[in-house]
Amino acid sequence: MFSRDWTPADLFKLNLQTWAACALQAAVKLDLFTALDRGPAQGLSIERLAADLQLAPRALGMLASALAALYFLEREGDILRLTEPSRRWLSADSPDYQGFSVIHSAHIMGNWVKLDQAVRSGTRPGVDPEEAAPEDEWREAFLMAMFNVARRQADRVAAALDLSSRTRLLDLGGGPGTYAVHFCLRYPRLRATVFDRPGTEKFARSTFERFGLGERIDFVGGDFLDSSLPDGFDAVWLSQVLHGEGPAEAARLVGRGADSLTPGGLLAVQEFIVDDDRRGPAMPTLFALNMLVQTPGGQSYTDGEIRDMMLKAGLSDIRRLSAELPPGCGILTGLKR
Repeated sequence: MFSRDWTPADLFKLNLQTWAACALQAAVKLDLFTALDRGPAQGLSIERLAADLQLAPRALGMLASALAALYFLEREGDILRLTEPSRRWLSADSPDYQGFSVIHSAHIMGNWVKLDQAVRSGTRPGVDPEEAAPEDEWREAFLMAMFNVARRQADRVAAALDLSSRTRLLDLGGGPGTYAVHFCLRYPRLRATVFDRPGTEKFARSTFERFGLGERIDFVGGDFLDSSLPDGFDAVWLSQVLHGEGPAEAARLVGRGADSLTPGGLLAVQEFIVDDDRRGPAMPTLFALNMLVQTPGGQSYTDGEIRDMMLKAGLSDIRRLSAELPPGCGILTGLKR
């Protein structure tokens, strides 16, 4: 995707990716893929699909052409059919549906296009992204997008983070509970508590029940920084939470996680981690910009910054795990003295 020796042609292609992303987002928001999946095997005409979804036929035809060029659809004349990848990943009727990630990206796009304003002012340029859509719609898209992202690597994380000697885990900011579920599946002695905003509870409990773990995983609602946290845990998991906060708040959150541990307890932090020289990797540096335009003070942190937070929280034996994770993603662990 990125080349050190980029050319004007590469630059042009990179800019076009924004257009392609918007075309995909529009199709998912319109539920176009689901409608085609529910239609006849031979496909649907543009006129019929436009009538079913209450869309303008001319505009739908233009979108369909772009989606065909991007290999999301097959088009023969005015007949549209799904490709097999689109049927699997983009139809809401599929158990492997990934559309929530696409919808979440659409929700936050409005602030991204104002990145220049954010760099000038140093503050989020637009509205809170949670106000860009109805609350239930925004929260469902966000939480299920996070579920899908975490699910792709949760087995590898559970294997890399040895919790075989642990019995009580606090998943602090655990959202729908993806990691708590996979930790409990791998370690039969483990019981877990997911702590997150109260509005997350129905999605989290649905996840617990889906995997048959309703009796081993509990949910506590509250605010990370202001509510009382449960304690008495011998493991705390902080995954992709720090980046939503500024440096002081992130350090306080690590400290609060450490305070929930019993002596000898393990605290693990998973984040998109910037190199200490701040020259990469690409994903954490771009994610920092996402936090600039979406949050009041969030950012990506370096390995050294996270280690310093953990040391100041009273943790020792701080290590970075060797695990097969997406580029720029890492896990740091420490023990409570």
